[in-house]
Amino acid sequence: MFVFAASDKGGTGRSVTSSNILYRSALQGNDVCYVDFDFGSPTSGAIFGIERAENGTTRGGGLHQYFLGETARPERIDIWAETERPSVRNRVPGAGRLILLPGDNGGSDFTSAGSREASRYNLCRDLILRLNEEFALVLVDLSAGRNWAVDMVLTATAMPELRNLSSRWLVFHRWTKQHVVAAGGLVNGARGLVESAVKAGHDRESFADNLRYVRTAVIDATSANRRSLTAKQGVWLTECDKRLQTLAGRRQVGRNLLLGAVPLDPMLQWQEQLITDDDVGNGIANQETRNAFDSLAKRIVDDTAWETL
Repeated sequence: MFVFAASDKGGTGRSVTSSNILYRSALQGNDVCYVDFDFGSPTSGAIFGIERAENGTTRGGGLHQYFLGETARPERIDIWAETERPSVRNRVPGAGRLILLPGDNGGSDFTSAGSREASRYNLCRDLILRLNEEFALVLVDLSAGRNWAVDMVLTATAMPELRNLSSRWLVFHRWTKQHVVAAGGLVNGARGLVESAVKAGHDRESFADNLRYVRTAVIDATSANRRSLTAKQGVWLTECDKRLQTLAGRRQVGRNLLLGAVPLDPMLQWQEQLITDDDVGNGIANQETRNAFDSLAKRIVDDTAWETL
């Protein structure tokens, strides 16, 4: 299974949520791989606690170099073995492999593929084929907005060799007016994901059926964060939520297309990192956030969660 993680705006929690989903999936026993296609800002290493690759690998074998044709196989990092976080390094019995394919430190986004466009699409196809044979779940983190990485993935996955690839798309957004509007535009706009997918050769209905939304930093009405509000703030927040639900329905970002939501968590506001069971047990992170990641890790591969409503 391949999952492509997208967002229209930065600051949606796309990378930290994706990292935690994959971490939870590995703890559930699956062999998983995180692919950092945010070429201009490859910071997934920092989330996983890989200090030597906090802003991409410095060894010259990352994904940026791969698409430049300067390395035949991009570098792999075993997160269990190389993370600096002891609570992550203690791999529990039965956990699957947890591998990171990092970007390159000092790399940059591909604003134009130029004369090498076709060869880079082929390199993407070849990489997907190799990883699909090896891992139960591969999550590809795409940089925010409409960019070359998104176009490359859409083109590669429409190739005959990948027609039968089991793949899904997650679009991340915060629960605000600006983010709901942006997410709807990214997917359904004139040059959005759906239209771009059709242009690349995908079937419109099939592509749309395999796309869902994830809301991040959502204030739960029953959480301690909500109970700390004043009465007037609580009423105002409830009214905002109702307006957002209406807006989400109009923008086709409503509950029927929602795979899950991640509550606002102070730990993630202060430090974008994996949330471990130790963090919850020590009272640093909230149990509800850990449960949300665990649920998403299960629902992401559960066919019933993707049935069209």
